[in-house]
Amino acid sequence: MVKLTIDKYLDKRGITRYELAKRTEVKFQTIDRYYKNRVVRYDSYILDRICAALECDLCDIIEYRKDS
Repeated sequence: MVKLTIDKYLDKRGITRYELAKRTEVKFQTIDRYYKNRVVRYDSYILDRICAALECDLCDIIEYRKDS
């Protein structure tokens, strides 16, 4: 299972979803869905914008766990 960990990453750094939306120029509603891990299909454009804004790698905001 693929899981977004943007919530943990932002919380550690004290960045709000609103601030991330401003930095990425992506709608708050979209950032909120990624933050709450309610995305079914991941948009590479959005993930790229998030990584660029946070100056992080994709592996910092996403994790993979094998299903049991």
